[in-house]
Amino acid sequence: MYTVVIVEDDPMIAELNRRYIERDGRFAVAHTFAQPRPALDWLRRNAADLVILDFYMPQMNGLELLQSIRAAGVAADVIMVTAANDAATVEALTRLGVVDYLVKPFAYERFCRALDAFCRRRSAMQGGSLDQDALDSLLHTAPPAALPKGLQPQTQERVLACLRAAPPHGYTSEEVAEAAGISVVTARRYLAYLAQQGLVASTMNYGTGGRPSLIYRLAD
Repeated sequence: MYTVVIVEDDPMIAELNRRYIERDGRFAVAHTFAQPRPALDWLRRNAADLVILDFYMPQMNGLELLQSIRAAGVAADVIMVTAANDAATVEALTRLGVVDYLVKPFAYERFCRALDAFCRRRSAMQGGSLDQDALDSLLHTAPPAALPKGLQPQTQERVLACLRAAPPHGYTSEEVAEAAGISVVTARRYLAYLAQQGLVASTMNYGTGGRPSLIYRLAD
């Protein structure tokens, strides 16, 4: 499980970010800070995998905090969640290792894509050497492909959210349908598409005592 620290002086946005992260079973929020200096002190003493960072804060802004974090040898990945979107600020932050940049206001789906990209990158880096296709996938983020006719982004995200909250063994299509509030036929359409895209893995469960059923979970 990846450890996350949130640094955000707006309590409503900090709480929203925390809820978004905690919907994803791959992450745990270790601490939320409203001020940058306590966050810096904590990160100097504790390990974290990911920092969700705002730019406009009292004491020091997000760029200054990130510079201090790097000077202290903290190697955590950073996702910016902020209204600061001028080119100079974005360039300065990316030079310091910001791996994604979400401009307020943003959709939950976009936040989830940032978390998914982080997980893919961390998983790839734990392996051996990377071939060109793997490097291209990690370093060049393409915009999401348009869904096939009849599939909606909001419903797809509900299905993915259900799988993020699923137990380790996964969910059947019937369980996904119930959790997402959609029909079983609709759930199967989205699950089949997500499996085709490599986002969902399925295994056959023969231990039901009756007809075997497919079990779905998020792909590693």
